[in-house]
Amino acid sequence: MVARVSTVAFQGIEGVPVDVQVMVAPGKVGVQIVGLPDKAVAESRERVHAALHASGLALPAKRVTINLAPADLPKEGSHFDLPIALGLMAALGAIPSDALSDYVVIGELNLDGTIAAVAGALPAAIGANAIGKGLICPADSGAEAAWAGAEIDILAPRSLIALANHFRGTQVLTRPEPAIRATPANLPDLADIKGQESAKRALEVAAAGNHNLLMVGPPGSGKSMLAARLPSILPPLSPGELLEVSMIHSIAGQLPGGKLSDRRPFRTPHHSATMAALVGGGLRARPGEASLAHNGVLFLDEVPEFTPQALDALRQPLETAECIIARANHRISYPAAIQLVAAMNPCRCGMAGEPGHSCARGPRCASDYQARISGPLMDRIDIRISVPAVSAADLIRPAKAETSAVVAARVAQARALQIDRFIAFGMPKITSNARSTTAMIEAMAEPDAAGLQLLRDAAERMAFSARAYHRVLKVARTLADLDGAPRVGRVHLAEAISYRVTGDRMTNAA
Repeated sequence: MVARVSTVAFQGIEGVPVDVQVMVAPGKVGVQIVGLPDKAVAESRERVHAALHASGLALPAKRVTINLAPADLPKEGSHFDLPIALGLMAALGAIPSDALSDYVVIGELNLDGTIAAVAGALPAAIGANAIGKGLICPADSGAEAAWAGAEIDILAPRSLIALANHFRGTQVLTRPEPAIRATPANLPDLADIKGQESAKRALEVAAAGNHNLLMVGPPGSGKSMLAARLPSILPPLSPGELLEVSMIHSIAGQLPGGKLSDRRPFRTPHHSATMAALVGGGLRARPGEASLAHNGVLFLDEVPEFTPQALDALRQPLETAECIIARANHRISYPAAIQLVAAMNPCRCGMAGEPGHSCARGPRCASDYQARISGPLMDRIDIRISVPAVSAADLIRPAKAETSAVVAARVAQARALQIDRFIAFGMPKITSNARSTTAMIEAMAEPDAAGLQLLRDAAERMAFSARAYHRVLKVARTLADLDGAPRVGRVHLAEAISYRVTGDRMTNAA
């Protein structure tokens, strides 16, 4: 007799169905797992054996063969423990063989028979629901899996014994409830920043249009403080975005307690991060920081200190909104619709251009430092601003600053205009100007006569690339949305071009 249990193997954020087939037959005593298992799956035989023994079930002195079909699909992870154990229990008659036919099973076993949480419960639940089945998962993963839908049948036992009793009818497992993560108290607020009014304006524009932002300034000017307060003025995640973000974090095992949050991700990798850490990869091709920041912010502080190879690896995600990890035997794609925010000093000593300071190495100090950022990556940054040191007057008697709530209201209003406009264009999946196509932005941001002349003169004088031209239009469209203007005017284009001039001056200085 062959007992069958359904489970999944993860490829990106998708769960590929896997059929666990268990046969107990006469022959040489032992347990053999076949079907391209990795080390974690191969070691499951020891965990399953100990867990079954602790649950009062001994394996017979027979040959046990476990096949993970399809046999040519690599199987990775410890979540195969529970389906293998349940397949053995069904083959031995400990639970009804037909009780598992309506479920997809994931879970890791402890040696005492309890079931430990695993990564990927939410994608597994969504995949199970798509094929009309329920899900059996660990109790600690139940709250996460419950977000897949109210109609899906979810069993979240704490041990093998509890699950066996449920199928025998001596115990009833209740369906877990979805959990939401509470909003942290004392979140960073824009009102905490003294001075830097022009930088706050640029931050608001970046938030309203989802534009990439680069801040250049000396140490202590407030670049990191500004970046940390960007999430406080961004709109919350929509239900669709929340599901996408949570699936990625579930695969990465970064949903503590299975609780979801509608706050946009804010990832701040250290400058020692490798290319694989930023865009994903490794032995099991896990999502990187760019994918973990999907629908949120990726903040790179001291951006020239990152390796040039790691920075240039971000060029494709910034353009296509996905990270593609190609290997010899498989190809995985993770979503990566990120808003890149970067901060840097003007030179290695950090004080180039500041009154009363001069670099010991002269102009070469700034040029060598800034050359670590490639031109193609710089071309993908819409807004580039200088953040000068805060004056003593701003520190001693600061003017009353706007709170994040006030700015967030203006950002939400501008985003609502953009969403309505994209719906009218038949593109409801696009929610911000930065994500619009070139054809769409040319139609949506057609300037008036005075603005067109200004744009033509600036493009010729500053030698805009095609990408730079369209990104200026996108920023100008966002500025018009903040003003509630139906058409892009000269004043909007002038401000958008000024955000581009700062970067060009920096490049020319290099």
